[in-house]
Amino acid sequence: MFGIFKNMFSKKDTTQMEKIIKDGAFLVDVRTPAEFAEGNVKGSTNIPLDQVASQLEKFKGKEHIIVFCRSGNRSGQAKMILEQNGFKNVTNGGTWQDVNEMIHK
Repeated sequence: MFGIFKNMFSKKDTTQMEKIIKDGAFLVDVRTPAEFAEGNVKGSTNIPLDQVASQLEKFKGKEHIIVFCRSGNRSGQAKMILEQNGFKNVTNGGTWQDVNEMIHK
């Protein structure tokens, strides 16, 4: 039971995500264009969640893909869409601020 709370409230280990960002992961912000325009991760691509399934070509051939959004909810959905379409190299980065922070460490 305490393990559940530990997983919910402990800081997640971001070592693996930091490594794949440094290795040149394809960074995809799945927020709306308006949200993206208000602030974004330098070098990221904006593919809104409602367009992910119709833009699968943009993800092909990428060694690592990190999807992120405002809260981590839409990026979780984007990860599921990509995995249902055969992508196995997808990481839910959570919020765009979290990903941005890792890039600027």
